[in-house]
Amino acid sequence: MNKILLFFMTAAVALSVGTAVAQENLKELREKPDTRILNQDTTKDIRIKQIVIPIPKLGLEVNYWKHWSKFGINANQATFSDNWSAGGVNSIAVGGTIWHKSEYNKDRFNFTSEIDLRYGKQQVWDNKKEEKRKFLAKKNNDRIFFDNKLAYKFTDRWAVYFALTIESQFDVGYKYDIDKETREEIIVDTISAFMAPGYFTESLGLEYKPDNTFSLRLGTGTARQTLLADSRIAPKENEKEVYGVQPGKKFRNDLAFQITANLDRNLSKNLNLKARYNLFADYKDITDPDHRLDATLTAKVTSLVNVTLTGILVYRSQESKRIQYSQALALGLIYALPR
Repeated sequence: MNKILLFFMTAAVALSVGTAVAQENLKELREKPDTRILNQDTTKDIRIKQIVIPIPKLGLEVNYWKHWSKFGINANQATFSDNWSAGGVNSIAVGGTIWHKSEYNKDRFNFTSEIDLRYGKQQVWDNKKEEKRKFLAKKNNDRIFFDNKLAYKFTDRWAVYFALTIESQFDVGYKYDIDKETREEIIVDTISAFMAPGYFTESLGLEYKPDNTFSLRLGTGTARQTLLADSRIAPKENEKEVYGVQPGKKFRNDLAFQITANLDRNLSKNLNLKARYNLFADYKDITDPDHRLDATLTAKVTSLVNVTLTGILVYRSQESKRIQYSQALALGLIYALPR
């Protein structure tokens, strides 16, 4: 037992001596030569240079405006030989359109301005040489439409709005007949002109807008002024009223209830339907309202070429007791912004 104890004591002493020698050797290595700098005052050699990093100005601004524009020209044409047995008349029609819409949205306020300008003419001539009938060039499309609306949304779908709408036409419109002797078409009367009639409508009420493709206005407080600025259109003292304007006057004011529905929806990738319906019920005779429906179906052939089918239905008892309608199919070029 004593021998075992002596062995462990001898091993412990040897281990301690070996550890001391190893630490002494490591100390010498630490002092050569790299660690000597730790004993030096190096603060004088350290220089901190301040670097200014430029922060670029991004120039980000919130744009509350959106704009859309369309410029178009369309044409249709038909030609028949003089021996065409099925009958028909030669014709050519050319028209142009300009449409622009601007919209401002901030918080609950919305302002929308839309202008729609259209004008077109058609020339017809007889294909029968023996007839020698002469036809006059007539306008087949003529419209000035300018609508402005300011609205404040009190829910996600309902808003209070005020709107101002101006409607008229560019060119003079005539009534035609065939002269019995010359068999040529002649003008027998002037029935419309620029601002004759011209309609100015101010409307205040509620607007329902569930999405960006449909809106419905309920104008409980609506006033419309009918202007006949051309003396050729305004009725004389001994004539009957024209466009609801009394004889001897050029102006009429109406207070009414108005409903206006707007639809602008893509039925498919290349097919769009745009329609506007307006009901105007005069409070003096609310049972006999005016109606107007404008609808345009546009099929996109290429990025520039479109086929459009347009239709208009109008009922105003002051103008006619029957429904007036207009329809046109045309192939045209349309350039839209933004692309």
